[in-house]
Amino acid sequence: MEKTDKKTDILIAAEKLFCEYGFEGTSTRHIAKESGANMAMINYYFGSKMGVFMEIMEERVLGFKSQLNLIKEEKIPARDKLLKVIEKYASRILNNASFHKMMHRELSLSLRPEVFAQIKEAMGQNLFVIEDIIKEGIASGDFRSVDIRMSIVSVMGTISMVTTSPNKIAPDSNYDLNNEEDRETIKKRLIAHLQDMILTHLTKPQ
Repeated sequence: MEKTDKKTDILIAAEKLFCEYGFEGTSTRHIAKESGANMAMINYYFGSKMGVFMEIMEERVLGFKSQLNLIKEEKIPARDKLLKVIEKYASRILNNASFHKMMHRELSLSLRPEVFAQIKEAMGQNLFVIEDIIKEGIASGDFRSVDIRMSIVSVMGTISMVTTSPNKIAPDSNYDLNNEEDRETIKKRLIAHLQDMILTHLTKPQ
């Protein structure tokens, strides 16, 4: 139990440091100090700093895929599935804004393309789940035929923009996603807007 807890401590400490300093700015020595582990333990569990980073990224991405798959398999109309996915996606990213920013920053640097290709592939699998839900709605006649990938990008792009620049939705305010009240206000607005936007986009004209 102690070893399992220590492994978790390492992952929690490393994620905090990666979000604050980035991959290059974080060392295994920093991770060891922050987590209370020693270097040998980090090497034993993960092999290297990259091993720690990859486990964090894969756990986040693959863990969310499991949640999306559960929604996909529910015996409810595609419309309701899509609304649930949007709420889940927006909430997850806004609740972990620092991680989201760090992930996209690191992936965009392309310093380690052979490694990050695995993460991008896993992220792409999440989009397939959403794509399947929209296809299901089109096949059942609930949705009109649309450019599915452009529809998904419109939703994901909006979530990403609001997460990285929350004050764009309220120029006269000073929203801070680290403030729980501000975060809940933004989340409520974002989810309501996205759900209305996607249903308006997908609903067949009368």
